Amino acid sequence: MALKATIYKVNIELANMDRNYYDSLQLTLAQHPSETEQRLMVRLICYILNAHPDLQFGKGVSDEDEAAIWQVNYSDEIALWIELGQIDEKRIKKACNKSAKVKLYCYGSSVNTWWSQTQNTLQKFPKLSIEQFDISTTDALVKLLSRNMEFQCSIQDGQLWLSCGDETLLVETNTLKS
Repeated sequence: MALKATIYKVNIELANMDRNYYDSLQLTLAQHPSETEQRLMVRLICYILNAHPDLQFGKGVSDEDEAAIWQVNYSDEIALWIELGQIDEKRIKKACNKSAKVKLYCYGSSVNTWWSQTQNTLQKFPKLSIEQFDISTTDALVKLLSRNMEFQCSIQDGQLWLSCGDETLLVETNTLKS
């Protein structure tokens, strides 16, 4: 018997002063049985950081032809392809060939090892930017996880302030490649 996805509902009040983008988002997140809570929360934060009316979650984990998150315009052109984790060069090349811009968000304890091994190879992709989440940040994000979440998000000067009830968390990334 196949395991089913776990469904999460998220309401977000977003104020992104860096991009002059303000929105109230009601999202439904499906956690694939093989997806960790850490990846789920990173996926949510990446969505918030790149919020746009055309942004949508892809099948990601279960479909190699789709991004984790992507922005597809009305002409079915991919404006932005977002991947999560420490993916291989082949997948990055595929994303760069299909999209105008590619963002990779890395997280976890092995990012530094992965980056030292792939840094030279990934420099040849001009459309690619890479950001890294600190382990303490992703651990703090997992503590906010619940089946129904309500967030207030403010983005200014590259900093994301995330509030949930009485908790407030600063979410920043470290740029590995711009």
